[in-house]
Amino acid sequence: MSNKNKIKVCILTSVHPPFDGRVFHKQAKTLVKAGYDVVLIAQHNKEEIVNGVKIIPLPKPRNRFERMTRVVWKLLRLALKEKADVYHFHDPELIPIGLVLRLFGKKVIYDVHEDVPMQILNKDWIKSYTVRKSVSLLFKVFESLSCVFFAKIVAATPDIAKKFPAQKTITIRNFPILELIDKAHPINTHKEKPIIIYAGGLSKIRGIKEIIQAMDFVREKAELWLLGNWESEEFKRECESLKGWRYTKYLGLKPLEEVYSYMKVDIGISILYPVKNYVTSLPVKAFEYMACSLPMIMSNFPYWKEIFGECALFANPDAPKEIAEKIFYLLDNPDKAKKLGNNGRRLVEKKYSWEAEQRRLLDIYERVLNK
Repeated sequence: MSNKNKIKVCILTSVHPPFDGRVFHKQAKTLVKAGYDVVLIAQHNKEEIVNGVKIIPLPKPRNRFERMTRVVWKLLRLALKEKADVYHFHDPELIPIGLVLRLFGKKVIYDVHEDVPMQILNKDWIKSYTVRKSVSLLFKVFESLSCVFFAKIVAATPDIAKKFPAQKTITIRNFPILELIDKAHPINTHKEKPIIIYAGGLSKIRGIKEIIQAMDFVREKAELWLLGNWESEEFKRECESLKGWRYTKYLGLKPLEEVYSYMKVDIGISILYPVKNYVTSLPVKAFEYMACSLPMIMSNFPYWKEIFGECALFANPDAPKEIAEKIFYLLDNPDKAKKLGNNGRRLVEKKYSWEAEQRRLLDIYERVLNK
């Protein structure tokens, strides 16, 4: 399509960083390559064009309340200014914005990354479980009613998709971008021992404490690398006080392309707690480890055993000693570790890559625009 006739897409997020894997690297860049004019409104420090995506900055909020009020309404004003053909939003707190955009006659896509009503039940900052349950139910009703007005619902997993109307919902999974991973070179560092890596949110519910505790059993035989943001300074201090911390290296939050350079190591690990949202999830980090040919150690969820059985060992997420035993097994059996890693890479090449999944994104846009 010519520049003059380009269809304009405005992607909205008040929560995710501008260069988020799903929002920017997968969806926005894919739409640009397909010929769309793409604008992304997200928290950022300046207006710029990156890989053909125009980024319009939102201010960084001081707290959650400010993000959900002042920042969200600024996002609405900026979105309306763009006069886009399609608006694609990524955060549940933007549902009211999606509804306002519908009132203005816009085509709106809601991208659902999590089962939010279930997620609310696990929000520790809401102290009372009774309050959590009530908020969860209210949100579930609000979300269901709101979705009637949206053109399409995009779900990150099949399990999430089941909760929305089948006729307007499509699953677009968070598979890794093979091209990006294959371009990444291993970081230039001398490895004195095998490296275990975890890349992602560093929170209690993601089993970070148990992984570090497992390192106290592993000791000098390997080193744990952590990449990502801590959920709080308090949780970070708690982890730093553990005996296994002396065998752990925290490397901070890295850009996606750089993360893949760090992943060219020995073992990938994903030990999530058995909460409802996780037991049927498809963790993007697992597919990224697979794309990097890493053998994995994962929580022993039945669904994960079914999906990742050819490329991982499984452990009880509550048992650091059991996690350590799986690490020892991979260290002591390099041929088995290599086979698991090769199996993972083969599966990604065959059916778990963004290169295969992106067609679903383009199909949904064609359907929305042809209505």
